[in-house]
Amino acid sequence: MVTDVEAVVFDLGGVLIDWNPRYVYRRLFASEADIDAFMAETGIMEMNATLDAGRPFAECVGELAARFPHHAAPIRAWQEKWADMLGGALEETVALLDRLRSAGTPVYALTNWSAETFPVAQARFPFLGWFRHVVVSGEVGLVKPDPRIFDIVLRWTNTAARQTLFIDDSPKNVEAARRLGFQALRFTDAATLAADLDRLGVIRN
Repeated sequence: MVTDVEAVVFDLGGVLIDWNPRYVYRRLFASEADIDAFMAETGIMEMNATLDAGRPFAECVGELAARFPHHAAPIRAWQEKWADMLGGALEETVALLDRLRSAGTPVYALTNWSAETFPVAQARFPFLGWFRHVVVSGEVGLVKPDPRIFDIVLRWTNTAARQTLFIDDSPKNVEAARRLGFQALRFTDAATLAADLDRLGVIRN
């Protein structure tokens, strides 16, 4: 099956980059259950969503630490130890990205990521420089699955949605892209993605 794909847009976290707050919190809590309880009580993942939307770290972390003073230290670790939440590159997916761009396929990225911490990732992962452009939610003040951030991507790719392949590990983001007319793939692992790209005629195994 050959489809009319003129640009490929990658999510980053969970697709090309391993990011997990538990890398930090496993050093601060005795068990996974304790981490779960901390996250549920404080809503720290919801706070992270506001960081991705562009709110300042110091403001968000300070507010949450004031609300949960008994958890102030691990809350502040979200800012102070953020770089330690980054694991390595997901190398098999990076290899697929390399094959696409080496073949001349225009590649872009769309990520929910704080504008304050994205430079940390750029310094650590040189492949982020392979993209023609990276749309960072914290820089534009919008987060996936908001349709407006997909419109921003299309302005950069200069393609119609139907000509644009979007790859993300979040089901809600994939469904949002499909509703907007994108070709969209839910990322689970690099082998499945390679097979999907081959099926679509975007890359040949």
